[in-house]
Amino acid sequence: MNIFNQDTDKGKHVSGIDRGQVMMYGLSTCVWCKKTKKLLTDLGVDFEYVFVDRLDGDEEKKVIAEVRRYNPSTSFPTTVINGEKTIVGFKEKEIREALGF
Repeated sequence: MNIFNQDTDKGKHVSGIDRGQVMMYGLSTCVWCKKTKKLLTDLGVDFEYVFVDRLDGDEEKKVIAEVRRYNPSTSFPTTVINGEKTIVGFKEKEIREALGF
């Protein structure tokens, strides 16, 4: 039971329009991460996301290593499209363009 009513969501798949493989790495406490997730949801894009601060131990280390491959500074949000295009931060115009909107 979560007595503080805190969202414990670690991440998941959000179904939508296929615009390629879209992965968003973020922090659950980051307003820019929440805005990026909302933008992707509002666009109706099929994507995955993970809140790195909700992970523990080896799982957290593995995901941070993934983020570092695309964004050596490991800042958030980091959005990766098709394993090729990396967008760091909430950059609505760049995200829309990369997804063909």
